[in-house]
Amino acid sequence: MQGAKKGDTVKVHYHGKLTNGETFDSSEGRQPLEFKVGTGMVIKGFDDGVLDMKPGDKKTVEIPVGQAYGERNEDLIIEFPKGKFPPEMELQEGMQLQLTNEQGQPVPVVIHAIHENSVSLDANHPLAGEDLIFDIELVEIV
Repeated sequence: MQGAKKGDTVKVHYHGKLTNGETFDSSEGRQPLEFKVGTGMVIKGFDDGVLDMKPGDKKTVEIPVGQAYGERNEDLIIEFPKGKFPPEMELQEGMQLQLTNEQGQPVPVVIHAIHENSVSLDANHPLAGEDLIFDIELVEIV
């Protein structure tokens, strides 16, 4: 049987971890992840990692930051007026919120810092600036 190629729909099980060994995501206990190879449905390094794999193959893929979520971008830390939050909301550093951009799309942010009149919100992906490691098992080429 031929290995996975661009345009194929595949099902994989995976275990994602940081270089310090901390797990950030896993398909364990869930259905396999299904995606079309080479279409940008997953990060580039993961996409490239499944190329040529056959059902039953297992491999570990180390993905540098540039093929994962990119470097952290300090321009994505924005100041937001404190008065725009509901007065009953208890703001805490590290709290995850969801804003809406001009196109009406959701933008996940994390409270980076709380100041007297404003709140610093971080719109970077939580894994930005990180090299990632994935253990991948190709379950099926659909």
